[in-house]
This record gives sequence, C-alpha cells and structure tokens, in this order.
Amino acid sequence: MTMNKGDEVLNQFTPQQQQAAVDTSRRLKVGIIGTGWIAESHIKSYLNMPDADVVAMADLIPGKAEAFAEKFGVKNCRFYPDHKSMLEHEQLDAVSVCTYNVTHAQCTIDALDAGVNVLLEKPMCVTTQEAVDIIRAEKRSGKLLSIGFQPRMDANMQMIKKIVQSGQLGEIYYIQTGGGRRRGIPNSTFIEKKTAGIGALGDIGCYSLDMVLNAIGYPRPLTVSGYTSDFFGTSYEYSLPENASRFNVDDFAAAFIRLEGGIILDFRISWAMHLDTPGDTVILGKKGALRIPSTECWNGTVGGPMTLYTDVAGVQTQTTIPILPNKGPGLFDKKIRSFLDAIKNGEAAPVPSDQILINQAIIDAIGQSAQLHREIEVVIPEI
Repeated sequence: MTMNKGDEVLNQFTPQQQQAAVDTSRRLKVGIIGTGWIAESHIKSYLNMPDADVVAMADLIPGKAEAFAEKFGVKNCRFYPDHKSMLEHEQLDAVSVCTYNVTHAQCTIDALDAGVNVLLEKPMCVTTQEAVDIIRAEKRSGKLLSIGFQPRMDANMQMIKKIVQSGQLGEIYYIQTGGGRRRGIPNSTFIEKKTAGIGALGDIGCYSLDMVLNAIGYPRPLTVSGYTSDFFGTSYEYSLPENASRFNVDDFAAAFIRLEGGIILDFRISWAMHLDTPGDTVILGKKGALRIPSTECWNGTVGGPMTLYTDVAGVQTQTTIPILPNKGPGLFDKKIRSFLDAIKNGEAAPVPSDQILINQAIIDAIGQSAQLHREIEVVIPEI
C-alpha cells in the first residue's frame, strides 16, 4: 500500500506523538485567521496531521480564504469575513493567528476569550502592553497559547541551550547576537506601520533574540539603548518606487541591552545593508565562549558549525560543534505537532507566552529608545 505524505510525516515523529495523532477519537477542529503567506506553512502542516481538521478560515479580503482553501485542497471548510464572526459561529479547539502584526493581539485575545487554544505567529505583537493584554486573556481563559518560534525545534538551536545550561561556559556576562540580510526587504504588509507596526526588528530580530535569551533562561531586561534606520527601504535606488513611497518601518536595528544578572546583550539585525552580516553570535562566559555563525534568514537553523572555546589544563582549546541533522519532519510540522499534542495531553505551551513577553518588551524598548535618542528603562506591567 502506498503511503500518502501525511503518513510519511507522521512516521517520522516519536511513538508517543504518533499515538496522539492517530487517536481519531480526539480530533481537533482548527480555524485559520488570516490566509496570507505564513498561513501557507500552517495549512501544509495541519494537512499532515491526521488528528486535525481545518474546518474554518477567516480573512478580511473577500474571496481570499476560499481561494486559499482551493489551492491547498481543503474540503468541508467554512469561510468568514473576519475572525469575530468565525469565533461566534464555530466550535473550534484551536486557531492559528496568521494575520499582520498589528492585529495579532486583538485576534488572539478574542480567540482566547471565546475558549479557543491559540498558536500565534511571530512576532507576538507590536507593543509590550499588547503582550501583557494577551497573557491576561490567556490566564483568564485557561486555554493554551503558544508563540510560533519554530527555530526552537531545531537540533542546533537546542544544542546552544544545552551547552549554556551545562555550565561549560560558566557565568555568562556578554552576548553579541543578530544577523540578517544584505538585501532582503519583504513586501506587502511587512513595510508599513499601519499593518506591521515594526520592521526587521520584529520580523527576524525576534528569532535572534529568542535564540540567546532562551539559552540563558530569559532574564528580565533592565535598560535598552536602541537605534533603528530605514535608509534602504525608503530609497528609490534600492527599493521599487511603489514600495519606497510607503515604507515607514525599520530595515536595520541595533541595541545595547542590560539584563538581570549583569549580562550585556549587544544586538543588531538587518533587512538591508552594505554588508553580508553584522557579525556572528558570541556568548561569553567566565569559563568558556561559544561562537555561532550568523544566518541570513532566521527561519530555521544556525549558519554553520559552532565553535566552543575553553581552557583545558591551562591550554587554550577550540572544539568544533558540527551541524546536527534535523531528524524527522520539518520544523513547521514539529511546531504544529507540539501545539496539538499540548492541547490533547494538557501539557504546557511549547513556546510559553511569559518568555516571549520579555522578547517583545525588548523589541518595543528598542523602538522607543530609538525615537527618544537615549537609553530607557524597560518596564513590564504586572500581569
């Protein structure tokens, strides 16, 4: 008998995950809010999961959700002109929020208040207050909220955390992180504040921050001195005229961030610059250091083999950490599977909101500091 693609993907998961997925007595009804570009990755993964049925889609643009469903062969699906009408008329177990950034908070809050579990695409939102409001809704609903950071599913990203948590580096005191693209400004809703709210800082900067903050246990930020620019996005030399005329977010950002525990975080991220990379990620500890080659896109793994620097019996040594293969399904399938498993098994969120609140607070503070041209204190409201 020939296996379909869904069977092939399922066979790559752990036995426990396979068992959860084939338990058809606990099928999950899923809705998708927003049927743009990132929703394509969500629908492909949901279609690989035998215990999930995408039964509803909502999009503000007439006919867009219907065309999306037809493109991916989704049958028996109902369509709505907005997320509120979908939540009102459907009995859903979960939704993926795939809208543009400035609507992340409202869509997520409404879904949680309707008693629906949420997988929220990155960035979590635009402001710290929005993140706080989302988490308050999560707490009062008792439902699951996971944030869409699929790089956490990567074996190499997990190795970074293992190395740091093992004590090999000792007490961490300085981190340099960032990366980005020499040229790589996206189009559509990404480049205007009215839809995106933030540019490269939120789009790929959130991944870079999560890589190192997750490794060190997400200490709270104390102060931020931030910088942002838009020299390429607004330039008719480097951007299409129709894009340059409406570009009003950041295409480059940098910051000097003080964290609890005396840790300094030196950060920079780019959609466009006259450089191939603003530098590798470096984690310095009192016993050792780790160099992580930069990556252009930040959608998955690290940029190459990592290097661990330590002294052994008084001799300076360097150890190459080879690239680890990602066994099993792709990172997006792992993200969707972990979300579904957490719902079915009553487990904690794969990427918890209280961690990404700190990520969001740093991003927000960088933007505020850049506008004020000075260092600012990071204040996170009580939840």
